[in-house]
Amino acid sequence: NPYAGLVSHLRASWLSGKTRPMEYRVAQLEALGRFLEDKKQEILEATELDMGKPSFEAFFSEILLCKNELNVTLNNLCHWMKDEHVDKNLVMQLDSAFIRKDPYGVVLIIAPWNYPIHLFLVPLIGAIAAGNCAIIKPSEISKNTERLIAETLSCYLDNDCFAVVTGGVPETTRLLENKFDYIFFTGIPPVGRIVMTAAAKHLTPVTLELGGKNPCYVSDTCDVTNVARRVAWGRFFNAGQTCIAPDYLLCTIEMQEKLMPALREAITEFFGPNPRESPDFGRIVNDKHFRRLRALLGSGRVAIGGQTDEAERYIAPTVLADVLPSDPAMQEEIFGPILPIVVIANMDEAIDFINARPRPLALYAFSCDSKIVNQVLERTSSGGFCGNDTLMHVSLTSLPFGGIGNSGLGKYHGKFTFDTFSHHRGCLHRSMGLETLNTPRYPPYTQQKLGLLTTTFEVKRRGTCTLL
Repeated sequence: NPYAGLVSHLRASWLSGKTRPMEYRVAQLEALGRFLEDKKQEILEATELDMGKPSFEAFFSEILLCKNELNVTLNNLCHWMKDEHVDKNLVMQLDSAFIRKDPYGVVLIIAPWNYPIHLFLVPLIGAIAAGNCAIIKPSEISKNTERLIAETLSCYLDNDCFAVVTGGVPETTRLLENKFDYIFFTGIPPVGRIVMTAAAKHLTPVTLELGGKNPCYVSDTCDVTNVARRVAWGRFFNAGQTCIAPDYLLCTIEMQEKLMPALREAITEFFGPNPRESPDFGRIVNDKHFRRLRALLGSGRVAIGGQTDEAERYIAPTVLADVLPSDPAMQEEIFGPILPIVVIANMDEAIDFINARPRPLALYAFSCDSKIVNQVLERTSSGGFCGNDTLMHVSLTSLPFGGIGNSGLGKYHGKFTFDTFSHHRGCLHRSMGLETLNTPRYPPYTQQKLGLLTTTFEVKRRGTCTLL
C-alpha cells in the first residue's frame, strides 16, 4: 500500500508521546493561526478560482469562523485536557475516580470541496487539541485550494505528526485500506457508506458529516420580507453549495404567492438586476455539477431566475414554484442556487412531510408565533435546528454540529471537536490499603455480606425531576 509507510511513520511519532504535552498542542494550533493569517490572500484567490467564491463569503466562512474555532480551543484547552473527576460510592470515597481524555492516535480527515479550508481545518484543530497525529485528504475537485494546502501546510505543522495526501477516488480508496484510529469524513451519504465500510474492517470509529434535503417551513404568520431575505441569503450563499442550506420551502399556496415578490426583491437587492454580473454571487464548482443542476430546473415552474451559462458554470438564483414531491428537484440534495417551493395545507401536513423523509442535517421554521416554531422543533428530528433564520446556528462554537441518520453520525465544533477526537477513558485509582472495606465482596458469600454490599453500592432514586 503506497501510504502504509506514511501511516507507520505517524504512528511511531504518536507512540513516542510527542503530541501529548499541552505545550506541543498549543504550538501546533498557533502555527495553524499563522497559516490562516499568512495565506489569507491566497485562500481568497484559490476559492475564487475554484468556484467564484466572493471574497466576503470566503473570509467569513473559510477564515473568520476557523479563527473563532482556533481561539476558542486555545482559550479553553488547559481546562478541556484536565481529568474530569466523577461521583463515587461509599466504598470508594478515599479513592480517585476520573475520566482521562486520551488521544485516539493517528486520525484521517477527509474534506469536501464546498468549504475546502473550513471543513478540513476545524476537524484538524480538534484533532491536534486532543493530541493526535493526522493525515488530511483535501478534495481534488477544488483543485486550486487542494494545491495550496498540499504546498503550504507542511511549512507550518510538524511533518513527523501531520501530513497531506492529495488525489482522487483511487488514492482515497488506497488510503482507507490502512488502519486508522479515527476517521472524520465530510461528504455525501453514498461515499459515507464506503468510508464506514472501510473503517469497519479495522473497527475504526468514525464521524460522518453528510447532508440531505433540509426543509424550511414558513407559516402563514410571519414577516414575509424578513423571511425572504434570510432564506435567500441562506440558499444562495456560496451559490447554494452549502450542506446546511435550506433545500426546499414548505408553505401554503397563499404564502407562496406572498413570498414570490419578496424573494424576487431580496435577490435583486443582494445581486442586482443581473446576478451574473454581481461580484457577490459564485459559480458551480465543475461541469458535472452544473449539468446535474440544470436538469433540475424542469421541476415545477421557474418563478424567478432559471438562466444558465455552461461556459461560466453560472446558474442564476432560481425559485421553482408548485414543485411536486415526485419532481426531480425533490429526489436529491440540490447543492446549488435552486429553491423549490412545495405547497402544503398547514403545519401538520408540513411536519408529516418532513417526518416521512430521511432526517436532515438542518431544519428551519419561520413564524412570528414562537409556539409554531416550537411545535416544529418538538415534533421533528434533525441534526440541527434554527428558528426564524438560516445557517446561523453553525456559527456558534457552543452548539454541536452534526447529522442524524442519513445526514450523519457524530458531532463537532468547539469543545465537541475536542471530545470527538478524544477517547474518554474511565479510570479508578484505589488505595493499596483499607482491605477491610473489600471483604464483603469476597467469597464465601453470606446474606450479611450481601446486605453490606447493598448498603455501600446501592444507588437510590431521589425525588422526581420536573422539566421547566
